[in-house]
Amino acid sequence: MDLFLIRHGESTNNALADASQRVADPELTPKGRAQAERVAAYIAEGLHLAPAERTEDRPFLERLYCSAMIRALHTAREIGRALGARSEIWVATHEMGGIFLDHGGERGAVGYPGLTRAEIAVRFPASVASAEVGEDGWWDQGVETNQQAQRRAIGVAADLLARAGEKTRIGLVTHGGFMSLLLEALGNRLRSAGFYEGFYYEHDNTAITRISLRRDPALVLEYVNRTEHLPDELQRLRPPRA
Repeated sequence: MDLFLIRHGESTNNALADASQRVADPELTPKGRAQAERVAAYIAEGLHLAPAERTEDRPFLERLYCSAMIRALHTAREIGRALGARSEIWVATHEMGGIFLDHGGERGAVGYPGLTRAEIAVRFPASVASAEVGEDGWWDQGVETNQQAQRRAIGVAADLLARAGEKTRIGLVTHGGFMSLLLEALGNRLRSAGFYEGFYYEHDNTAITRISLRRDPALVLEYVNRTEHLPDELQRLRPPRA
C-alpha cells in the first residue's frame, strides 16, 4: 500500500494572531481554499507519484479518506472533485483534542459535537459518512488528552498496517498534529500509556507525506511535508534564520 497523508488547507484558526479567538470547528480561509485547489490539481495530474507510476493503468488514488472536521472535509472535497471520486469519512483521523473551546474561568474547556450526519449530507454530499457520524454529531468526549490521541493513532496505524502489501494507493486528508502522531505510531515509537516525547513531524497546510507499507520492509518513508504544488504566495511564511 502507498499511503499519502495530506494536511488540510489553511483554516481560520491557523490564520489567527490571537488564539483566544479560535472556533471549535473552523472553515478554510480564502488562502486555504486556494491551497486545496492547488493540491487537488497536483494529485489529479499524478504529480505526487514518481514519473513511471503516472503511466500505470490504475487510478492515481484508489481510495480517499478524510477526517470529519470541516477543514478536512473542504480539502477532501476539492481533491475528490479533481479525481472524480468520493471521500470516505474516517472519524478516528481527527485532530488531537477533538472539537472543543476553552472558555476560561469556571466553564473551562467544553467539547462540541461537530457536524451532524444531515449537515454533512447537505454541505459535503460527495463525502460518505461513516457509522460514527450520528444525527447529533460525531464528537462527545469533551477534550481528548495527549494519551488518548496517542492510543487513537496506534489504532489507525494498526488498521493501515493490516493492509500492508496491498497494491493500492490511499489518500488521507487529516491534520498536522495527528499526522505526526500517526508517523510515530507506524514506526512503533508510541506507547499507549504515559506521556511520549519524540519527534514532531512538521506539516504545512496541504503538505503531502508518502509512506509505502510493505511486507518486507514493513514501512518506507518516501517523503515528508512536500509542498511543491504551492506557489510562493500560498506557502507558509517562515521567519528568517538567525
